[in-house]
Amino acid sequence: MIRKILPLFFAALLMTFSSQAMAGGGQSYPNGAEAFLSGAVPPPGFYFLDYLYYYNSDTMKDDNGDDIAAFDEVSVAANVFRFLWVSDKQVLGGNYCMHAFIPVLNVDLDFNAPVGPEAKASYSDTSVPYIIYSPFILSWHLQQGKLHLVTSLVDVYIPTGQDDGNLATVGKNFWTLEPVFGITYMIDNWEFSGKFMYDFNTKQDDFATVYGFEVDRDPGQEFHFDYSASYAVTPSFRVGVSGYYYTQTTDDSFDIDPSIPAPVQALLQQDEGNHSRVFAAGPGIWYNHKNMFFSLRNQWEMAARNKTEGYNIWAKFTYAF
Repeated sequence: MIRKILPLFFAALLMTFSSQAMAGGGQSYPNGAEAFLSGAVPPPGFYFLDYLYYYNSDTMKDDNGDDIAAFDEVSVAANVFRFLWVSDKQVLGGNYCMHAFIPVLNVDLDFNAPVGPEAKASYSDTSVPYIIYSPFILSWHLQQGKLHLVTSLVDVYIPTGQDDGNLATVGKNFWTLEPVFGITYMIDNWEFSGKFMYDFNTKQDDFATVYGFEVDRDPGQEFHFDYSASYAVTPSFRVGVSGYYYTQTTDDSFDIDPSIPAPVQALLQQDEGNHSRVFAAGPGIWYNHKNMFFSLRNQWEMAARNKTEGYNIWAKFTYAF
């Protein structure tokens, strides 16, 4: 028992782990995934999209925005396959669509002290965390092509399981239900876009904590959006800025077993009320060639609370069949 309690003095303020970083809430969606023209769904047809993603941080913030010394570094590399079908059938004046995502993630997580159920300073995992599917999407193109809207009734994150006891587990043992609304407005050579989401998470069994114990928890709900603004240098080439804002809106809730030592119970109870949030911004480019679209973006995080603060790189490829 002493060996389990001692790491608390090194990690007393550390929160829980997500696919992208240390954080509360579910953190299922990879913030910043969408940017330029994100509300403008393409014409009827079938599309393949591929997202390459890298995230790195060597800074972990507590609920006051102060650095946590016990944290060392986290890096995430991912490839996300997306399949989009846009039909010529209309519902409420919008085109009916469906999409599905298959993400593959690798996570490496390091601390400056042994933490977690396995009492290690380093954790890693590679897997498919979930499958994302939406059976009902509608898209509209209004005002002679200036205004574009899209909504998904719900993006469903279907879990594939988790590596119990592993703080870096890529798999998530809970479902996420995420309504989505996207908008793009175009005026002259300018484009302004936003993708707005709200996440409802189901209960997660055997959630690994840095304190050396596994507990069941109800991840808090979350509101977040990706945004962008770009300028068309030519009809096929854009430059601009993109980023995201994320905030946890409700508390996590832990099912605390009485057998867990009282000091750990107190830490878990404190963590329940700590809400994660972060803002990010950075430059990017977009290019179109025939039936192919490319974008490359970099985003830097700031004003983080109860999570890591780092940077990411996104490369996106779209192919229209």
